[in-house]
Amino acid sequence: MKYTQKLLRATSIFIMCLFIITPHIALAASGASKDALCGGAGLVGGGTGCTAPPGSSSVDSVIKKSINIFSAVIGIIAVVMVMVGGLKYITSQGDAAATATAKNTILYAAVGLVVVALAQVIVRFVLSRFS
Repeated sequence: MKYTQKLLRATSIFIMCLFIITPHIALAASGASKDALCGGAGLVGGGTGCTAPPGSSSVDSVIKKSINIFSAVIGIIAVVMVMVGGLKYITSQGDAAATATAKNTILYAAVGLVVVALAQVIVRFVLSRFS
């Protein structure tokens, strides 16, 4: 079990590093200017980065909107799961197994909320770095 967790963590870190490093490698290998790269993607090149042409929605605004909708849905689900866990806890009548299940439900809902909050932070950080 511990080996599997370590392997999963190492693989996750490797994939995250790969996604962070890949754009820099591609820019360095291509030798193309920023304006040419922006033009190839249908964007307007600027001093600090590529921007969407006027009158169109940019990729980062679409990502932000979808993450906000995703977070709202997950938040609602987490609140419902906390309520379900509370009802399970109330109706457990002192049974140790039922009480443990209810506590785990509440714990997992809280962990889900923390993961969604961290996803918001990570997405906003990545978008601010690359846009």
